[in-house]
Amino acid sequence: MEQSIRNELPGTVKGIVSDKVLSEVVIETSAGEVAAVITTRSLERMGLKVGDPVLALIKATNVSLRRQG
Repeated sequence: MEQSIRNELPGTVKGIVSDKVLSEVVIETSAGEVAAVITTRSLERMGLKVGDPVLALIKATNVSLRRQG
C-alpha cells in the first residue's frame, strides 16, 4: 500500500464497536490507546478483529484532542 502519511502508530486492535454504517476501532499502541472511526464496510473488507496487529495512519488535519482530568 502506498501512502504519504508520515505519522504512523503500530498497535493491536483492543476493541470494536460497530453499527450498520460506522465502526470505532480502539487500538492499543506504545503511546496509549487510539480510537479510529471507519466505515463498517471498510472494517469488513479488512477483516479486522480484536487482537489483530494494525498500523494507525494519522493525518494531522483529522486529529482531535481533549483534555484529561
